[in-house]
Amino acid sequence: MPINLLLKCLDVEATKSFYEQTLNFEVIGSHQSSYTVRKGDCRVIFTEDDLWTGDPKCTGTFYMFIDDVDAYYESIKEKVSILWPLQDMSYGTREFGIKDCDGYNLAFAHKTE
Repeated sequence: MPINLLLKCLDVEATKSFYEQTLNFEVIGSHQSSYTVRKGDCRVIFTEDDLWTGDPKCTGTFYMFIDDVDAYYESIKEKVSILWPLQDMSYGTREFGIKDCDGYNLAFAHKTE
């Protein structure tokens, strides 16, 4: 079952550009100060609206499962802040992690088991 995230961003145009130009996500919708981006089954809605107090933050990592994690890693690794490089994990994924432009931790993975 896919999950859709609604996340606060500091600058919706800068976030849209990062996801579209740097991460190669597709922009699939916009409404006033919000954008929806998609990569495969993963959808994220970013907004500047003051729905929550404070700056964007999350103490976890958002995992996005994609088909060709190796090719994707090669296509973005020079353009992003890598948290951990592409590797096989003991729990059955091949994955890597990055930090996005708003400070969110993202992992892109493919199941190996």
